[in-house]
Amino acid sequence: MFGLALAVVAEAALATPVLAADNVYTVANYPVEASAENAVAAKEKALADGQQAAFRSLLKRLTPVTSFAQAKRLASVRGADLIEGVRVRAERNSSTDYIASFDFSFNAKGVRDLLRREGIAFTDEQAPTVTVVPLWRSAAGQPPREEAAWTNVWKSLDLENALTPVKLQPLSKSIRPEAINALAGGDGNALRAFAAQYNTEYVLLALAEPDTTAGRLSVTLAGTDAVGAITLKRPYRIDAGDPAYASELAAVIALRTLEGRWKATKVRGAGSAAAAGVAALVALGA
Repeated sequence: MFGLALAVVAEAALATPVLAADNVYTVANYPVEASAENAVAAKEKALADGQQAAFRSLLKRLTPVTSFAQAKRLASVRGADLIEGVRVRAERNSSTDYIASFDFSFNAKGVRDLLRREGIAFTDEQAPTVTVVPLWRSAAGQPPREEAAWTNVWKSLDLENALTPVKLQPLSKSIRPEAINALAGGDGNALRAFAAQYNTEYVLLALAEPDTTAGRLSVTLAGTDAVGAITLKRPYRIDAGDPAYASELAAVIALRTLEGRWKATKVRGAGSAAAAGVAALVALGA
């Protein structure tokens, strides 16, 4: 259908490099898509729409849920005016369609100044990296295992630039299925043993369990992040027409929940970490 096969290129639309300390101002691997009367116009539209959408995503990253309503005042701000760099990760096109993924880097000072002028609470301090172990249990009573599709959903997220950066790790062979069950249930002893296996105090289990009969995907997030211990279990409806969407939504909400907890500890007036986590779920349509 498309004239060009998937191509991976690296092009700097603007040459200014992003400082390591400002990497939270980069929204990476952001998908864009557009159609127009020709390929050039489709690409221009996709880039313009993508810049604006990525700017909205950045504002949600930096601001606590309690500031989302205030941040809506910035809807008229052109994201393109705050762009510092653009990199194409992958792209394909036909004569009228353009599909790609971009890294959009925003000017850190410009965004900070904008938020401060508007009196919108935010934080751009990254938390310590947390190790996440994605696992899949295909049926009740079955041992949890690694599942490429579930792991790849996590890999597709912007894990490095998140306020709560994530490092994905496979399941240690020395961890038994009963230990996973205990951890998913919030067992403190299991949590300490789990952390010892990965030589870090910040480690989380992300256990996905599909129930095809009920049409639900249950996802448990259990362990310790930079805020403290967390055990959160939540079901997601599986759409028969797009069964992969439940996994994608679950991973997005998990990362946003971790960010929400962290922002609650860093932004004055953001409320408790637990409240911020719940509010993040509500804000994402949970």
